[in-house]
Amino acid sequence: MASHKDLIREQFTEQAVPFSSARAMMDEKALRLLAEFSGASPRDTVLDVACGPGIVVCAFASIVSHATGIDLTPAMIERARMLQAERGRANVTWQIGDITPLPFADGSFSIVTSRYAFHHLEDPKGALAEMKRVCKGGGNVVLADVMASEFPGKAEAFNLMERQGDPSHVRSLTLAQMRQIFGAVGLPDPRTTFYKVEAELEKLLQMSFPREGDEPEVRRMIMDSLADDGMGVNTRRENERILFSYPIAVLVAEKRIE
Repeated sequence: MASHKDLIREQFTEQAVPFSSARAMMDEKALRLLAEFSGASPRDTVLDVACGPGIVVCAFASIVSHATGIDLTPAMIERARMLQAERGRANVTWQIGDITPLPFADGSFSIVTSRYAFHHLEDPKGALAEMKRVCKGGGNVVLADVMASEFPGKAEAFNLMERQGDPSHVRSLTLAQMRQIFGAVGLPDPRTTFYKVEAELEKLLQMSFPREGDEPEVRRMIMDSLADDGMGVNTRRENERILFSYPIAVLVAEKRIE
């Protein structure tokens, strides 16, 4: 039986091209917010965990001394190298590998980030603990991810829909749950900011690779949520398009100097 990590590799090998070229992934305003809120400066060295096609790494590389990206999926790192060449970033390193544990020494980086990845993880607390470990004292740990509704029924419906569309999805956390894992790994209560990623049903389905027969169920669940915003993502119809908004939380905590 395939492991969850095998499932991630399978999904993101298939998603490598559409994911890396999606407008929402490349949004400059969101990337600028992430970099500014992290406090990035030319003195910093950055690690992006589960870096995918290298979009965040290349954005930080224009600001910091050096940026490193690690991802489980070779096809994503291949796309990242292509983006690096396109952007002309020389101060970048890529690594194919797992994130629990991270293959780096304690205190190797001054900023450690992860964007849009934690909802794919079976052990988000363990991943955040590793991010803290490889961050220097006085450095920042940064998490940006989709935020599930605080209403349990809506959160459950949203996570079910996401798993139907992408079997590697595990669970999007609520803001309270995100804050809780920061505390659980010994980080202080994080600073937070928010933004939304706008999505359209048909484009979403083009980017994901549901199991055979699951696509109609994804479409049905999203259509059903039009009546009562049943998934907490402001599902709405505009002309012939079905739109919704992923709420994104960005959390930043400074690792204490010990």
